[in-house]
Amino acid sequence: MGDEISASRYTAEERQRYREKVDLCLDVFERVLATWNFDDDRPMTGLEMELNLVGPDYRPTLRNAAVLEGIGDPNFQTELGAYNIELNVEPSPLGELARMEGRLREVLNQAESAANENGAHIVMVGILPTTMPEHLNDPEWMTASPRYKALNDSILAARGENLHLDITGAERLSTFANSLAPESACTSVQLHVQVHPDDFARAWNAAQVLAGPQLAVGANSPFFFGRRLWAETRIELFKQATDTRPQELQNQGVRPRVWFGEKWISSIFDLFAENGWYFPSLLPELSEEDPVAVLDAGKAPTLQELRLHNGTVYRWNRPIYAVVDGEPHVRVENRVLPAGPTVVDTVANAAFFHGVLRTLMEESRPVWSKMSFAAAEDNFLACAKDGLDATVYTPGLGQSGVDELVLRRMLPMAAEGLASAGVPGSDVDRYLGIIEDRVKSGLNGAAWQVAAVERLEQGAGGSSGMDRAEALRRMTERYCEGMHANEPVHTWSLP
Repeated sequence: MGDEISASRYTAEERQRYREKVDLCLDVFERVLATWNFDDDRPMTGLEMELNLVGPDYRPTLRNAAVLEGIGDPNFQTELGAYNIELNVEPSPLGELARMEGRLREVLNQAESAANENGAHIVMVGILPTTMPEHLNDPEWMTASPRYKALNDSILAARGENLHLDITGAERLSTFANSLAPESACTSVQLHVQVHPDDFARAWNAAQVLAGPQLAVGANSPFFFGRRLWAETRIELFKQATDTRPQELQNQGVRPRVWFGEKWISSIFDLFAENGWYFPSLLPELSEEDPVAVLDAGKAPTLQELRLHNGTVYRWNRPIYAVVDGEPHVRVENRVLPAGPTVVDTVANAAFFHGVLRTLMEESRPVWSKMSFAAAEDNFLACAKDGLDATVYTPGLGQSGVDELVLRRMLPMAAEGLASAGVPGSDVDRYLGIIEDRVKSGLNGAAWQVAAVERLEQGAGGSSGMDRAEALRRMTERYCEGMHANEPVHTWSLP
C-alpha cells in the first residue's frame, strides 16, 4: 500500500483486466515459489510504527505535511489521516534488539524536535484518546494523496452506504461515518519476520496462535470518541471502519476485508489465492510488467498487481512478497500490536513476539495441530476486548487466564526462542522482565489509561472531578510525559 497510484476512479474494463492480471501474477508466484533459490539468512526483523500528531492542547493537529517536511527523513512517510505519520525502521538481525531500541529513540527524538518546530507533538498510542467526531468531520482530515482518496472512494462505493460503527465494551459507541476517517484513528506497530518460503506456513500459523496473548500483553487503545470500549478497541474499529459490506452481505457471511482468517495454512500461496477468491479489487491499478517474461528471463518479477491487491486485504498477520536488489523474499507482517506506550515497551513487545514465535515454529508437534482455528480467533477477540483479564483456551491447559498462560508458558518459550536467535542474555532478561512485570501488575497501556481517566474523573485530595473530555486530555498529557521518559508503562504513576 506504500506505492502511489495514478487514478482515483476506474472503469469496468480496467477492473476486469486487473483481475486477469492478478490471476496471472498468482500463477507466476507459484512458479517463483517452486523454482527460485531463496537465501536462508540470519533471523531478520523489521518494524513500522504509525504515529499521531497533537497540538499544544494534546488534541489532533492536521499538520503531517509540514511536520514531515521538517523531519526531512525518507523513513518517515504519510499515513491516511493528516494527523498521522509512519516510521519505517530498516531490517536488522533479531539479535540486535537493544540496538533497535537505541535507534528508535534517536530518530523519534529528532522527529519530535522537528514536530515541535511546527507546533506539534508526536504520540505513540493505538488510538489517540482525544480524537473526537469533530476532528474527523474536518474536511481536511485526509492526507492529500490520490492513493488515500481512491481507497476512501472505493470502499464507500463498494459498500453503497455510510459506515456504521457499533462497538460495545465497558460503554457503547454507535455512530455513522461517510468516509474512512475513523480508520485513521487506528495506529499500530507492524513487526516483520522474514522466513524461507518453506517455513512460511509454520511462521504464519504460529503468529495466529500467538495473536491473542500478544494483544493482551500490548493492548493500548481503550478509548474512542470519548467512550471506553475494548482494551484494544483498534481491532474492532479498524474492521468496521473499512467494511465494504452492507448489512445484507454481512448477513450472508461475506468475509470482511479486515480478517483474522478462517483456517490453518500449508503454504504462503494459500493466502494469496484467498485474496483473489474472496475479495474484489479496490485499487485496480495496472503496471507494465509482464511477469511471465521477467521470470523466463531469469529475473524476479515484482508481481505488482498481486502485491497491491494484497495490500487492501487487512489480515492481522499479512503475507508479504517483495523484491529487494533483484532478490525476492517472503515475510509475515504482524499487524496485531498498537503503537506505544514507549520505545522500551515496544521493543519488549517485539522481543516477546519473536521469541515465542520461534519456539512455536520449532515444536515437533505444533500447537495448531492440537487446537481449532476458531479457538485461536476466539482467543484473539477475547484478548482484544478484555486485555490481561481475558480467558483463553490452550491445549493442555484448557480455559485459563491469559496472564497465567503468559507467565507459566509463553515467557519461558520467549526466552528459549530469543536465545536461539542469538539475543544476548542480558537483553533477554531486560525485555522479557518488562513483560513479566507488566503482566504481574496488570498494567499494560490500556489499563493505565483507564485507571488514569477514572482518577481524573473522580478527583483527588478534595478537588472536583473532570468531565470525560478534559480527563482524556489531561491523561494524554500525562501519557506523553511517561512516553518521553521511556520507562515501562507499568511503572508510571497515576494522577
